[in-house]
Amino acid sequence: MADLAESTAKLQLDDETGEMVSKAELKKRLKKREKAKAKEAAKSEAKTEEKAKPAPKPKATTEEAVIDPNNMFKTGFLDEVFKIRSMKPVFTRFPPEPNGFLHIGHAKAIAVNFGFARYHGGECYLRYDDTNPEAEEQVYFDAILEMVEWLGFKPYKITYSSDNFQKLYDLAEKLIGLERAYVCHCSDTEIKLQRGGEKGTAGPRFRCKHAEQSVEENLQKFRDMRDGKYKPQAAFLRMKQGIITDGNPQMWDLAAYRVLDKPHYRTGDKWKIYPTYDFTHCLCDSFEGIVSLHVSISYPKSVQSRVSYEWLNKTLGVYEPMQREYGRLSITGTILSKRKILKLVEEKIVRAWNDPRLYTLIGIKRRGVPPGAILEFVNELGVTTANSVIEIKRFDQAIRKYLERTVPRLMLILDPIPVVIDDAEDLDGKVLTVPFSPKDPKMGSHDVTFTKTVYIDRSDFREEADPSFFRLAPGKTVGLLQVPHPIKAVSFTKDEATGKVTEIRAVFDKETKKPKAYIQWVPTEAAGSRKTEVRIYNSLFKSDNPSDAPGGFLNDVNPESEVIYPDAMVESGFDEVKRRAPWPEAAGESELGKGGPESVRFQAMRIAYFAMDSDSTDDRIILNRIVALKEDAGKS
Repeated sequence: MADLAESTAKLQLDDETGEMVSKAELKKRLKKREKAKAKEAAKSEAKTEEKAKPAPKPKATTEEAVIDPNNMFKTGFLDEVFKIRSMKPVFTRFPPEPNGFLHIGHAKAIAVNFGFARYHGGECYLRYDDTNPEAEEQVYFDAILEMVEWLGFKPYKITYSSDNFQKLYDLAEKLIGLERAYVCHCSDTEIKLQRGGEKGTAGPRFRCKHAEQSVEENLQKFRDMRDGKYKPQAAFLRMKQGIITDGNPQMWDLAAYRVLDKPHYRTGDKWKIYPTYDFTHCLCDSFEGIVSLHVSISYPKSVQSRVSYEWLNKTLGVYEPMQREYGRLSITGTILSKRKILKLVEEKIVRAWNDPRLYTLIGIKRRGVPPGAILEFVNELGVTTANSVIEIKRFDQAIRKYLERTVPRLMLILDPIPVVIDDAEDLDGKVLTVPFSPKDPKMGSHDVTFTKTVYIDRSDFREEADPSFFRLAPGKTVGLLQVPHPIKAVSFTKDEATGKVTEIRAVFDKETKKPKAYIQWVPTEAAGSRKTEVRIYNSLFKSDNPSDAPGGFLNDVNPESEVIYPDAMVESGFDEVKRRAPWPEAAGESELGKGGPESVRFQAMRIAYFAMDSDSTDDRIILNRIVALKEDAGKS
């Protein structure tokens, strides 16, 4: 029995058919396919008189080299950034606005800022940029911290821009006293004209008449703003920069303070005016002694913003932190806009902001993507000044590669059909010891009890034998993973109303020593198998750019983005996998029991990678597909 278990553990997946076969059988199939391809290529070459094909690329080895998790800090852009001002300790900050849920792009910002500080023996602040009370809610503050910790980082301190409201106000008055700020009453239309029109090229730029006000008048008006004597948009404080002489749009007298008639989440009704991002973030960086690693929305624009950033600190005579910009991360085939995701939620196209089809971090987490896989993906991409626009399939491949070496394997049946093996009395109740991974003995093993009735997937049976179909059919033989003998189907029963097969009768085929294919199976519930609902997630949208789809992104929704198998079954080893979670122990899931239901991950052999959904209960297991075993995988 041990020899058999060892041999079946070495079965390999035929990517083209989805079958588990012996190494020899797979080699034979690949050779046959190569011959067919070569023949077809020769025909094509003769017809088109093309040049000879280049030599095929060497096949990738199954053992992938693990990337050094600190590689992006040791070389390249981030190494050069450190050399500019190589002082220790290093302090960085991750400064999200608490007005929405973080998405995949923020994962890069978290990894870069926290990772850079940690690599250089420093610390990273989590600073909530809470300067817009009209959009901030507690749920966002909580979710941001949860995602930072899930990715394996601990903030040095949790701070708020609002901690510095009085200090920022005092510096604004100082800026007015230096004749570098003025209270303006211009409309948006007037400001556009001052800046040369929509694109800054429609006419000469000029400064508004309010810039000529005296320091005393500006101070009085600014204090009146503070005291609630102006309505929103009736007055705002502008920095007196270089609107006339400087070609940089980020120096065209940007706003520093505006009036907002909304209580602040933390300060209540104390303030009627709130600082803008352009005024706040550079000064808060100064207060905290930061090396600012800033995600650039557009690299040239962000470099232009650095000029304004440095101008303000220098003008006010405060500590001048260093800011450097790197390219943002975005993914094609989805949407990251808060407004558009909210529309999907309101229209009930997705369950909520944490729907596994979304690329919010809470959605990715719920789907079961491990935090360590995201960090490895960011590290693999590297950090440069160029934006990274990644196809979903590349992200999926990175996750797949990570899961391949870090999670156990189990047998799962999506659409079960019972198979009664008539001559299985000798094996009925026999305990089979099955390894969790054929490649990693450290994962250990678990027991599966064989029963006379087993369940196989409906897709692994055909009512009529077909020479190209190597799984179960009347008169055909197939192997059951880890079972001593293959089985041969002898008959089946159908439901007359639906036409579906309801039961298969089979016998052991003891004459066939090496069947051409092996399939997964599970025993009865009495032997420990568990019923489960399985949710297969596909791309939420049909195109690579949903926002540009005819009729808008809602018309691009993929109707097959979620396929549910309500009566699936998973073998008893699932209970052991659940008990030993998280799989793997990494990042914010670094020890036994540290992780939510989504940390219960496994590879369902021949199907996909799965994780337990947060809707699961003790009596009802729900599994989410994290990613397929192979891109565009399918069965013959």
